[in-house]
Amino acid sequence: MKPSLLVARAVFPEVLEKLTMHFELTSNQDDTLWSSVELIRQLQDKVGVFTTGSERIDAAVLSACPDLKICANMAVGFNNFDVVAMTAAGVLATNAPDVLTETTADFGFGLLLATARRITESEHFLRAGRWHRWRYDMFAGAEVHGSTLGILGMGRIGQGIARRGAHGFGMQVIYHNRARLDEATEVACGAHYVSKEELLKRCDHLVLVLPYSAESHHAIGAAELAQMKPTATLVNIARGGIVDDVALAAALRQGRLAAAGLDVFEGEPTVHPDLVALSNVVLTPHIASATIPTRRAMANLAADNLIGFLIHGQPLTPLNPQVLGR
Repeated sequence: MKPSLLVARAVFPEVLEKLTMHFELTSNQDDTLWSSVELIRQLQDKVGVFTTGSERIDAAVLSACPDLKICANMAVGFNNFDVVAMTAAGVLATNAPDVLTETTADFGFGLLLATARRITESEHFLRAGRWHRWRYDMFAGAEVHGSTLGILGMGRIGQGIARRGAHGFGMQVIYHNRARLDEATEVACGAHYVSKEELLKRCDHLVLVLPYSAESHHAIGAAELAQMKPTATLVNIARGGIVDDVALAAALRQGRLAAAGLDVFEGEPTVHPDLVALSNVVLTPHIASATIPTRRAMANLAADNLIGFLIHGQPLTPLNPQVLGR
């Protein structure tokens, strides 16, 4: 008898077909957003679950689902997983790194351009029928080429953005990270390591690409925003909660920051109304990895982790590999 598996959100049909070859499948192709109670009900008797960022796997879920052995996230981020609780329960956690790096870096740089050059704001102006004449300062934004790009969090995606800025736009790239990169990687990225304080003070454009954790919660708050240039822009493609959205909205409204581009939000899909009300914010619905080839690769990697672990005992990208030895 095949192991029982839950696919918690809608996914590509061909991925379901691949999983069906190995598992008795229950799939949510209607893409219903389940409450924690409903998720627990769906997980009864399941040994594995294919998740996205919307399914919270915590101690309560794990306690109620004793048969669960693996949760495979179709995302590089995993702040929906309580990894400590999963490890204590002997449940493997996996994510989908690498396959979305370049696509997400493309989007991050695109969001930077849209923010700095006021593309969304000017399009809304035009669509509203308000463009009646040209003016020398109409939607004059910030320079991108030759400016200073600051990156907070210099993993794979941060490095991709650095390369685009340094080699494509002649930007001076500075970064801050928990650990400094090796010299060869810095050279390849055209990037220079600085303190967080110097990063905030010097950058013309700040891009956030650090993982979310208790330590990075509100890594950019009122105090950090106060250190930035009033002409600077901020782009967040990391996770909601890294930025204090209320403090950011206040800085933008009061002219203490020029503009922001946000793909992630605290409490998403809800977006703070103060941000929605501002014209100098580009807002996108968590789509930085959204190309069909990349999303297909992410889904296939999650599926391959499930097959690799439950069928062959060898997951591809474990987050808590210590579980494997039990």
